[in-house]
Amino acid sequence: MMADWPSLMWFVYLLLFYSQTNPSSSLSSLHFPLCHLDESIALLQFKNSFSVSLSDPDDDCYDKTTSWENGTNCCTWNGVTCDKLTGHVINLNVHCSGLQGILLPNNSLFSLSHLRTLILSGNGFFGSQISSEFGKFTYLTRLNISNSGFSGYVPLEIAHLSKLTSLDISSSDDVKLDTSTLKRIVQNLTHLRELHMANNDLSSVVLPASFVNLSSSLISLDLSDTKLQGEFPTNIFRLPNLLKLYLWGNDNLTGSFPKSNWSSHLMELDLSSSGFSIDIAYLTRNLKNLNSLFLSVCKFVGSYPKLVGNFTQIIQLDLSFNNFSGQVPWSSLNFSRIISLDLSVNNFIGKLPQTVKPPPLDLKILFLFENNFNGTLPCWLSLAPSLQHVDLHGNQFTGVINEFQTHSLEGLDLHDNKLQGMIPRSVSLQSNLFWLDLSSNNLAGVVEFDLFAKLQILHHLNLSFNNFSSASSNSINYTLPMLSELSLSSCNITQFPLFLKALTNLMVVDLSNNQIQGKVPKWLGNMGTDSLNFVDLSHNFLTNIEQIPWKNLNYLFIHSNYIQGTLPTLPPSIAVFSISNNQLSAKLPSSFCKLDNIQILDLSHNNLSGKLPPCIGNISATVLDFRHNRFHGVIPSTFANGNKLINLNLNGNELEGSLPQSLINCKMLEILDVGNNKINGTFPNWLDSLPMLQVLILRSNRFYGPISDSKAMAPFQKLRILDISNNEFSGLLPRKYFENMVEMMNSHTDTLKYIGDEHSNSAYYHDSVKVVLKGFFVELVRIQTIFTTIDFSKNDFEGKIPNSIEKLKSLKGLNFSHNKLTGSIPASLGNLTNLEWLDLSLNQLVGVIPKQLEDLTYLEVLNLSRNQLVGPIPTGNQFNTFQNDSYLGNQELCGFPLSKACENKSIDVSFEQESNDSSPAIFDWKFALIGYGCGLVFGISMGYVVISNEIVDQLVGKYVGRGQRCKSRKRPKRNTLP
Repeated sequence: MMADWPSLMWFVYLLLFYSQTNPSSSLSSLHFPLCHLDESIALLQFKNSFSVSLSDPDDDCYDKTTSWENGTNCCTWNGVTCDKLTGHVINLNVHCSGLQGILLPNNSLFSLSHLRTLILSGNGFFGSQISSEFGKFTYLTRLNISNSGFSGYVPLEIAHLSKLTSLDISSSDDVKLDTSTLKRIVQNLTHLRELHMANNDLSSVVLPASFVNLSSSLISLDLSDTKLQGEFPTNIFRLPNLLKLYLWGNDNLTGSFPKSNWSSHLMELDLSSSGFSIDIAYLTRNLKNLNSLFLSVCKFVGSYPKLVGNFTQIIQLDLSFNNFSGQVPWSSLNFSRIISLDLSVNNFIGKLPQTVKPPPLDLKILFLFENNFNGTLPCWLSLAPSLQHVDLHGNQFTGVINEFQTHSLEGLDLHDNKLQGMIPRSVSLQSNLFWLDLSSNNLAGVVEFDLFAKLQILHHLNLSFNNFSSASSNSINYTLPMLSELSLSSCNITQFPLFLKALTNLMVVDLSNNQIQGKVPKWLGNMGTDSLNFVDLSHNFLTNIEQIPWKNLNYLFIHSNYIQGTLPTLPPSIAVFSISNNQLSAKLPSSFCKLDNIQILDLSHNNLSGKLPPCIGNISATVLDFRHNRFHGVIPSTFANGNKLINLNLNGNELEGSLPQSLINCKMLEILDVGNNKINGTFPNWLDSLPMLQVLILRSNRFYGPISDSKAMAPFQKLRILDISNNEFSGLLPRKYFENMVEMMNSHTDTLKYIGDEHSNSAYYHDSVKVVLKGFFVELVRIQTIFTTIDFSKNDFEGKIPNSIEKLKSLKGLNFSHNKLTGSIPASLGNLTNLEWLDLSLNQLVGVIPKQLEDLTYLEVLNLSRNQLVGPIPTGNQFNTFQNDSYLGNQELCGFPLSKACENKSIDVSFEQESNDSSPAIFDWKFALIGYGCGLVFGISMGYVVISNEIVDQLVGKYVGRGQRCKSRKRPKRNTLP
C-alpha cells in the first residue's frame, strides 16, 4: 500500500496543475481522473467506424457517443468509466446507441486492454463475426454483445476470459456454438454468475457432457430457443445458487427433475415449448422459493391433466396453450401477491371467483382467453388498481361489463363472449388504453364515438358484431392521433362517421355489414391518406365510388354493394381487390394492366363486358376471378413463363374459341374453371402436365371428340375435381387418367383442410366452385381437400366402364350419366368405399347390379335408371334406403323397392312416366333429398353451401316424409369431417 503512495501524490499534483492552467474547466472535472490520450483516440476511432441510426430514441435507447468529442476528457463521456487511480478506461457501455456497421478485428476497441465491463448490446453490427480479439480483454468481468447482429461461431478465445462473472451472447440463430467451445467456456469460466445464450444455435452441442463442471456460482442460466436436443442434465437443477433458469423454445430438449433429495433456491423457471415431462404438483412442492413459473405449450403427466399444485408463492404464472381441463383451483392462487396470470387456450370450465380477499392489488396481467369459462365478470376485475392487460376473449362470459373504478388499463380484449348491456362509460377515462376489442358479443345501445375522444394513445378499436341499434358522433372536435385499426362491422351504421376525417394515421378500417347508403364521399380520402393499408366497405348499400384516394392501399373490399358504372381506378400499390356482386358494367379500363402488385382480383358477379385484355397473362396476380360477367371473345394466349397464377375462374361468361395452350406455362395453377362458356376444341390433354392442378371444370361448353391418350407419365396426379359434363366428348373413357389420379386414391386427412389455405392471402379470398352434388348445383364456398368428384355426364362417351376406376378409393361422387356406355356395371365399383353418390343413368348398361355395391356403406344417392339392367336388386346396407326412382326404365329388374317381385309373379306395377333428356334434373334426382335425410350431408361439412331455393322448396314439400323414415337408421362412422 505504501509503495503506491508516491504515485498517488504525483497524480494529485497533476490534477492541481491541470486546474490552475485551465481556469475555464469546471470544478466538477476534479471528480474525474484524466483520460489516457491513446485510449481517448481509440474511443473516437471506435465511434467514427460506425454510423448512427435510431428510429425512436427513448430513455434506454439513445446515442451515447454524442458527448464523445476530441479535446475533452474521455472519462466524462457518456457510457465511459475510468479507474479513479490510473485513469484507464475500465467500463464501456454503448447499449442501444444505434451504432451501425461491421466490427472488424482491427478495430481500435480491442486496444482498450484494461476493460472490465463491455456492453455492446442492442446495436446493429450486422455482418460482423465475433472476433477472437475479444479474448484479449483478460480483465473483463462482464461481456454483453447480445442482440447486436453478430453471426458465425463463438471463438474459443472467449473461454480465455477467466475473470468473467457475466456473459451474454444472446442474439439470433446466426450465432453458433460447437461442443468443444462450450465445454471450454464451462470449464474455464469458473466465476460465472450469469450465462445467457438465448436464440443462439446450439444444435451441434452434445448433452449432457457439455455442461459438466458448470460454475457452482451460477445464478442465472438462459438457454432459450437454442435448438438444444437430447436430455437436459439433471445436475443443473442441483446447482446451489441457481435462481433463474430459462429453457423455453427447445422443442427437442427432454428432461426430468431430480427424483429425491432435491431442494433448490430456484425463483424463476421457464420450460415453455420444451419436451420436458412435467408433474406440476411435484414441481411446486419441491421449489419452495419459486415465484415465476412459465410452462406454456408443455407436456404434463396424463393426457388431459387437472391443474393440481400449490401456487400460493407464485407471482407470475403462465400455463397457456396446454390441455388442462376441469375447474381452476382458484384457492391455490394467492391473488394478494400475483402480478401476472396466463391460463389461455386450455379447456378450463366454470366461473371466476366472484370475491377475492384481499383484492389483487398487484395484478397487472390477466390472460384467460380461449377457454370455456362462463358466468359474469367479477367485480374485483374492475377494482384492481394495477391492472393493465386483460384478455378474456373466446369464452362464455355473460352479463354486463362493470364500470372500471381505476384508470390503469392499457389493453382490454373481451371479444367473442356473450356479454350484454352498454359499453361502460369508464372506458373514456382509461388514458393509457391502446387496445380495445369488444367485438362479437351482445352489447346493445347506441355507439357514441365521442366516448373515445380522450384516448389519445388508442391504437386498436374493434366493436364489430354486436347488437347496437345505431351509431352517432356528435362532433369532430377531437382526434385519435394514434388510432391505426378501426373495426365497426355490423354496428348498424347508416352513414360514414364524421370523426373518420381526423384519423390521419389509420392503417385498417372495417365498416362492412352496415347500412351505409349512396356514394362514398370525397372527404373520406382524408382518412389515412398516406397510411391506410386495408379498407373493407363490403355488404353495404353503396352505389358509387368515384376514386380510390389512398396512396398506399394494399387491400380493398367493396363487394356485395350496388355500385354501378365502370371499374374505379386503383392505386398501383393494390394487392387484393374485391368488387364482386355489384352492378358494374362497361369494359375493363386500361389501368387494369398497370397493377404490378396485384395478387387477388375478384370482379365476379357483375355485368362487365368486352374482351379480356391481352395483359391478363402477364400481371402478377395469383387469383383472377372474373366469373359471371359478360366477357366475350377469346381467352388471350399471353400466359407467360414464370407467372404466379393459382386460380383462374372465367365461369359463366360468353367466351369462345379454344383454350389457350399458353396456360401450360402456369405451373402453379391449382384451379381452372371455364365452365358455362362457348369454348370449343378437343380435350386439352396438355393440361395434365400441370403439377399443381386440383380443380378442372370445362362443363357446358362446346368441346368435342375423344380424349386421346395422355403423353404425360403421370397425368393429373393432384386433381380432386374433374367436371367435363355437358359437352360433346366422345370415344372411350380415359383409362390412363383414372390410373394416375393419386389425390383421388388417397385424400384422407385427420384435420379439416381447404384448398388454398396454405397461401399467404388465404384469409382474404376463399377458392370456391359450383359443382353438381347429389343432383343439385351447389356452390362450395370453400373446397375441402377430401372433396373428390368426377362428372362426365351429358356427353357421347361409349364403350365399357374401365376397371381402373376402382383405384380412386377416395372418390365421393361419380357421374357417367347421359352417355352411350355399354357393357355391365363393373363389380370393382364396390371398391370405391367412400362413394356418396353414383349416377350411371341414361346409358346402355346391361347385366345385373353387382352385389359388391352393397359394400358402399356411405352411398346416399344412386341412379341406375334408364339402362338395360336385369335381375334382382341387391339388398342390405344402403340399398334398403333407395326408392323406385333409382331403377326406373330397367324393365327386367326386380326386388325391393320395386313392386315387381323376383319370383316372376304377375304384379301390377305402376311406373311414373320417364322424362326426356331435356327435362329438368328434378325428376332424375327427386330422391336425392332422401340421401340428405339419411346420410351425411357432405355440403354442410364443407362450410357454407348455396343450394337453389326453388329446388329445395319443391323437394321438401313433396318428399320430406321419406326423409323422416330414413333418420332412424344408424349409419357407420363417416370418414368425412363434421
